[in-house]
Amino acid sequence: MSTTDTSGTTERQEGLGDAGEHLSTAPTEDRGDTPVGGPVLGVIGWIRWFWRQLTSMRVALILLFMLSLGAVPGSLVPQNSADEMKVQAFKEAHETLSPLYDKLQFFDVYSSVWFSAIYILLFVSLIGCIVPRTGQFVGQLRSRPPGAPRRLDRLPAYTTWRTEAAPEEVRTAALALLKGRRFRSHTAGDAVAAEKGYLREAGNLAFHVALIVMLVAFAWGQLFKSEGGKLIVEGDGFSNTLTQYDDFKSGSQFGIGELEPFNFKLDAFDGTYEKSGPQRGTPRTFEAAVTYTRGGEPTKAVIRVNEPLKVGDSKVYLIAHGYAPVVTVRDGRGKVVYNAAVPLLPIDNNVTSTGAIKVMDGYRDKNGKKEQLGFQAFFVPTFAGAGQGTMFSQFPALDFPVMALTGYHGDLRVDSGLPQNVYQLDKSKMKQFTDASGGKLAKRLLPGETLTLPDGAGSITFEKDIKEWASFQISQQPGNGMALAGAIAAIAGLTGSLFIQRRRIWVRAVRGEDGVTVVEMAGLGRSESAKLPEELGDLALALTQDAPPAPEPADEPAEEPAPSGEADK
Repeated sequence: MSTTDTSGTTERQEGLGDAGEHLSTAPTEDRGDTPVGGPVLGVIGWIRWFWRQLTSMRVALILLFMLSLGAVPGSLVPQNSADEMKVQAFKEAHETLSPLYDKLQFFDVYSSVWFSAIYILLFVSLIGCIVPRTGQFVGQLRSRPPGAPRRLDRLPAYTTWRTEAAPEEVRTAALALLKGRRFRSHTAGDAVAAEKGYLREAGNLAFHVALIVMLVAFAWGQLFKSEGGKLIVEGDGFSNTLTQYDDFKSGSQFGIGELEPFNFKLDAFDGTYEKSGPQRGTPRTFEAAVTYTRGGEPTKAVIRVNEPLKVGDSKVYLIAHGYAPVVTVRDGRGKVVYNAAVPLLPIDNNVTSTGAIKVMDGYRDKNGKKEQLGFQAFFVPTFAGAGQGTMFSQFPALDFPVMALTGYHGDLRVDSGLPQNVYQLDKSKMKQFTDASGGKLAKRLLPGETLTLPDGAGSITFEKDIKEWASFQISQQPGNGMALAGAIAAIAGLTGSLFIQRRRIWVRAVRGEDGVTVVEMAGLGRSESAKLPEELGDLALALTQDAPPAPEPADEPAEEPAPSGEADK
C-alpha cells in the first residue's frame, strides 16, 4: 500500500484561508456546507438554461434541419390543402397506412401541431440569437480598434524595417494610408490600430434576419392567401367571385371580400406540338388568349406557362388544357334536349380523355316513366386505328378525332343531396342500353356521326365542332414579395459572411537605441486567410514609399594585426 504526504497541501490551504477551503477535493457528502448532489438550479435557473440552449446556434441549425425534414411528408403525401380528391384516392388505396397518417397529420403537414411547433421554436430561436448579437455588433461599431499587443512579432503576419523618418511622421503616414484603404483606425500610444471587415458580421446578421423575414412571409402567405381553380371552355368566361370557382382554398385570415374584382373570357386556346423526333408530342405553343376587365375597358392578353396574367394582387396561371367535343342529344320526336361542349379530362400526355354527359331532361319509357340519360364518353384527338380493347391517342393534336359513347338510362342521382363529380357517371340507379341483338350499346363516332338510342329514347350526335378548354389557377399570395426580398437578402448576407474577412492591422514606430526609427507592422485575422500576409506586404510597401527605409548599420571593420617585427619591438 502506498501513502501520500498531504502535509504540504494542508499547509498551503491553511495559508490561503477561506480560499484554501474551496480547493478541497473531498466528496460533497463529507462537507457540511454544500448540499449532497451539487447546487440546485431552481425554476429561474432552469428557465435561463433552456433559453440559452434554445438561442444557441447549434439548436437553431437543428430546428432548421427538422423543419426541412418535416416538409418531406408534405411533398410525398397528398395534402388536403392542395387536392382533397387525391387525398381520398390515397386513403382508398392505402387502407392500412391512412389511419396512421391521419394521427400523424401527414395529410395536413403545414398546419399540423408538430410542424407549427418546430416553426415557432425556430422563429424564437433566431430572434433570441440575433438580438444580443446585434447589440454586441453595434457596440463594436461604436468602439475603437484595440491597441497594439506588446509583442507584434508573435502574430501570424509580421514585418519590420528601419527608417530615417521620425516615429510621429511614420504613424501619421500609416494613419492616412489605413484610412485611405477604408480601415477604421486611430493612434493608440506608440502605434496605429486599424480594423476592417465589419461587413462580415453585418452579412451574418443580415442572413439571420432574412431567415426571419422568410418565415414571416411564409406564415403571412398561409394566413392571408387564396387559391382557386376554374376550367373554362373557349367562348366562356369567369368572374372572380366565390361561386364561380370549381374549387377554392384560402387562409384562415382571408376574407371573401378581399377577392380582386375582375373577370375574363377565354377567346381561344392555341397549342402546337412537335411532330417528329424524340420530342414528338412535346408542346411548342401553349397559350390562352383572353379578354379581361377590371373596372374599365376590356383588355386583350395572352397567358402562357410561367407567364401569368396579373390583375391587381391576383395572378391567373395557365395550368392545363384539354378538349370539349360538342354533342347534341334529341328525344324520340327529334327535339333537342341537350346541346353543349362537354369538357373531358386528359388521362395521358397525348390527351386521351374521358368524361360524362348528363341529360336531365331525358325521355319517357313505354310505361310513361320519365328517365334521365347518361353517357360515358371516351375521346382521342388522334385515333391510333381500329382494334380490340380500349382505344388510345397517339398524338395530342386534333388530327383524327374519335369519340366512343356508352349510353345509360335511369336516375342520375343528381338530386340525392350528395356531392357528385361532374366528370363521372353514377351508375348505381342506371341501366345500360342494349342493341337489337341484346348486347350492350356502345359505339365509336367520327365528327358528324350519330348514335341512335333504342326504344325511341332519341339520339346523340358528335358534332364536327370540337372546342378546347383551359384550366386556370387564380391566386393571391400576399407574402411572395416579402419572401423574395428575404431570399435575396439571405444570399447577399451569406455571401458577405463567407467571403469578407475581418482583420486587424497594427503599425508601431519607435526610435531605436541608435536614433533610427524602427517600424513594426503586424496583422491578425478572425479566421485563417492566405490573403492577410499579402495585404500586409502591400501596406508595408506603400508605407515605405512614403518614408524610405534607412540603410542597415554597417559592421565595424576589424583592426589589422601589427607586423610581427613591430610586435616584438
